[in-house]
Amino acid sequence: MTTLPEPTLRPALVADAPAIVALIDDLMPFLTLHPDGAGAEKFIEHCRQPAIEGYLSQSRYAYQLAHIGGELAGVVAMRDNTHLFHMFVPRALHRRGMARRLWQAARDASLARGDVTAFTVNSSLYALPLYTSLGFVATGPKVEEGGIAFVPMRMEL
Repeated sequence: MTTLPEPTLRPALVADAPAIVALIDDLMPFLTLHPDGAGAEKFIEHCRQPAIEGYLSQSRYAYQLAHIGGELAGVVAMRDNTHLFHMFVPRALHRRGMARRLWQAARDASLARGDVTAFTVNSSLYALPLYTSLGFVATGPKVEEGGIAFVPMRMEL
């Protein structure tokens, strides 16, 4: 595999919601217990354009977009400066270091804002190896509810 060029990062705007939603929609089979999303309607609703626009409008959410060659290469969002709320990378860029770059950017921005002693994430089962490699540790067992499964994780600083 070729090395990825350095992405361009910028804060996300409300106008970016459609592109973010399209990326999440493509990855939904990795996120829900059933590939068709059965049982995960509430989760899916929280990933639709009105919800994403709402998150982008609130100061408690800090979204960043990555672009390579003008194409969306990923999105990362922190909630309340300490919870990794969203991190999505296009399938073609999985296992190529993009998620690690997004996490580093989000972490660095949160640390610069201050008052951070730990980070948390609810990892999908698919992303569990990534978060473990980043230094997150499971704080409880796998949770299955609302058509999704996740593992609560924490990174102490």
